[in-house]
Amino acid sequence: MKRAVVFLLALAFVNVVSAQDYSPGDKAMDFELKNIDDSMVSLSDYPDANGFIVIFTTNHCPYAKAYEDRIIELDKKFKSHGYPVIAINPNDPVAYPADSFEKMKVRAEEKGFTFPYLIDETQDVAKTYGATKTPHVFLLERENGALMVKYIGAIDDNYRDAKAVKKKYVEDAIASLKAGESVDVKETKAIGCSIKWKD
Repeated sequence: MKRAVVFLLALAFVNVVSAQDYSPGDKAMDFELKNIDDSMVSLSDYPDANGFIVIFTTNHCPYAKAYEDRIIELDKKFKSHGYPVIAINPNDPVAYPADSFEKMKVRAEEKGFTFPYLIDETQDVAKTYGATKTPHVFLLERENGALMVKYIGAIDDNYRDAKAVKKKYVEDAIASLKAGESVDVKETKAIGCSIKWKD
């Protein structure tokens, strides 16, 4: 009986550890996921990057669609400064066929994505990072060889209209990091569709 209890407690501990839910200041894990060109991509493939704009997003969500052009602009603006966008689709394609890997390829082609668009088939990366919405941003900064979480949340303060945006959270955070300053707004509420988890 005692062995069974110990085993269950150990299993519960493993489950808690695997669902980390990052906060600003945490060290982020690397990952290796399949890109729409069928290659495998990890953050270690970018040794010269100062950091990453990791965005959990998807094909069908209207919030994600509303931000696609802005995500492309983020990549174009900051990739040359060492902060490329890495987009990850965590949704269950069985529940939402519009979010399948093949549909990801189609959507990326239609929109002209300039960044990797990866599929999180096991959903382990989304769970470890603590992503809950699409889109959901995790801004990472390289410090002493580790990737540290500097900002989590929304891209900006107006998903409806890019021209009406007053606060550009991701851009402001990167500007602070480039200036060697701490990020003022470290976390905001991600606005989007809930991630569709597997049963």
